[in-house]
Amino acid sequence: MAEVTQLQVERNDEGVLLSAAVRFELPQVVDDALAKGIPMYFVAEAAIYRDRWYWYDKRVAFATRHMRLSYQPLTRRWRLQVSSSPIGHSGLVLGQMFDSRDEALAAVQRVSGWRIADASAVDPDAIQTIDFRFRLDVSQLPRPFQIGAVGQAEWIILAVRTQRLMLDPK
Repeated sequence: MAEVTQLQVERNDEGVLLSAAVRFELPQVVDDALAKGIPMYFVAEAAIYRDRWYWYDKRVAFATRHMRLSYQPLTRRWRLQVSSSPIGHSGLVLGQMFDSRDEALAAVQRVSGWRIADASAVDPDAIQTIDFRFRLDVSQLPRPFQIGAVGQAEWIILAVRTQRLMLDPK
């Protein structure tokens, strides 16, 4: 069971920043795959919707953060890569090494100061809703794992939180 334990959004000159904390335990099959050197892919998604009374709410911003967690058996270290696009495609990827599984998971479970929108994209006077999702992305696993993971509850890590927000104009 995964849950979003903290969700905070603030606006400054750079844009709209999101900080969140997600709590989950790795299922045994995911933990075993990681220990064998199979990387796991996590995705955080944030969308901001502006309320409209005459139609569906309008999505004014959307951002994704892709994370690749892997164990390096030879060095016995954990590696976390973070990118705004799926890892393996071209783009900027930031990497960090950890000595323990717990440290690496703690880094996966928290998002701090993530810019999800430009300041001009969000109307400070409008009532808005933020939809935050965090999940294990099994579509990026090697094919044999994808086939085995489909429909299996132990491969599902999903945390969702929606909340209303009123941004202070800056």
